[in-house]
Amino acid sequence: MLLRFQVANHASLREEQELSLVAGDHHPERAESELPDGTRAVSVVAVYGTNASGKSNVLDALGWMRSAVLSSFRRWDPSGGVPRRPFALRQDASSHPSSFAVDFVVGGVHHQFGFSADDERVTEEWLYYYPEGRQRRLYERDAEDKVVFGRWLTGRRKLIAELLRPNSLYLSVAAAQGHDQLGEVFRWFGSGLRMATDHDFPQRLDHTVRLCLADDGKQAAESAMALLRFADLGVSGLEIKEWDEAAQENHKRITQALRDALGEKVHIQQDQRRRVRVEHRTADGVFPLDLAYESSGTRTWIGLIGPVITTLMEGGVLCVDELDARLHPYLVDALVGMFQSPAINRTGAQLVFSTHEAALLGRNVRTELFRDQVWFTEKDPETLATRLFPMTEFAVRDSADNLEKRYLGGRYGAVPYLDEDLLRDMSVAFRHGGGREAGKAAEADEGRKPGAA
Repeated sequence: MLLRFQVANHASLREEQELSLVAGDHHPERAESELPDGTRAVSVVAVYGTNASGKSNVLDALGWMRSAVLSSFRRWDPSGGVPRRPFALRQDASSHPSSFAVDFVVGGVHHQFGFSADDERVTEEWLYYYPEGRQRRLYERDAEDKVVFGRWLTGRRKLIAELLRPNSLYLSVAAAQGHDQLGEVFRWFGSGLRMATDHDFPQRLDHTVRLCLADDGKQAAESAMALLRFADLGVSGLEIKEWDEAAQENHKRITQALRDALGEKVHIQQDQRRRVRVEHRTADGVFPLDLAYESSGTRTWIGLIGPVITTLMEGGVLCVDELDARLHPYLVDALVGMFQSPAINRTGAQLVFSTHEAALLGRNVRTELFRDQVWFTEKDPETLATRLFPMTEFAVRDSADNLEKRYLGGRYGAVPYLDEDLLRDMSVAFRHGGGREAGKAAEADEGRKPGAA
């Protein structure tokens, strides 16, 4: 369960921003999770904002934090520093550290993990937990890699500290060394926090394929097929086959040739492990088509099926960037509703997504989002940095106010300002062929306006 996420100095997020999933109100008609201390967490959070306002960067920051936990010790170049993305639109950008912190629940207990890093090293790292609601330190690390342990952390903690590199996280080293207590926290980032972006479609497609083929997961496979047909894509199933040896050898040969030419460090995207074709049933029979011939919406839905089903069945958090991109609003509404429904979501699964789909705030949808589930992003006009803020900053009456109408009317901000004068000038340019003549024509049109001197 994710409670809150804080980030500073990542991409467009200059100052510290916080995204909270703690419920502000109790609504029995939606799925909510409750901690022993009475804290409740919502199951769905939507982030709205204009293009380039930074809403995708909020999810990207959480994904980057996840990647740092999973990869800093095993995959980062020991002498390569920290591959971060600091806010670049200011002087001495590299001198400002980036910070990440997340509050989450593992084993029914609230934990907080965080760290700060500059281009060269981790400058700070900490892990606390809150049994019985009281903060207890597991460990703290400073810029000199000195680690101070709390008495509640057991195991080979000092041996792990000796293996620590300046650009690796202590949590990552501990997991690699098989530390049981910290391994549970590490696994939350691996299997309890899932990402879905345009960059990881091959992995998500493979996730869907594995569900369909699982020998011990008949329920998951049936659910995957049900979701595939539910979307009304004209799809009856998936044909999944192993690539033949000739195709595999050809891929290996091309990959090696690229590495010989460009160097070993070049990243080459792996081909799909299996050939996936989409089956369409007609009156004349069943016809399989390669994924490349399917619409982008069909591919998007197939790539989401695996992560959605696994998250709903096992619990955890699924973060989806631009959920409405390429999907019909009815499908988006239905997917959000799966997480919002207490009848379907019985594991405390959570969905965090960015979107432009204002209809989800309206009254013509099956799934109602409440004010503590809606967040916005705007860019500061002076710094171009992103500000993240909740709908609860405004006076909103759930179920009484038309949130869609108010949002599109600019009541909450996070909508674009469109300069109509620029469109007028462009229209003049089109009429007069552009160039200097268009400028003269625009001035003439201005002079012909009523009341002009």
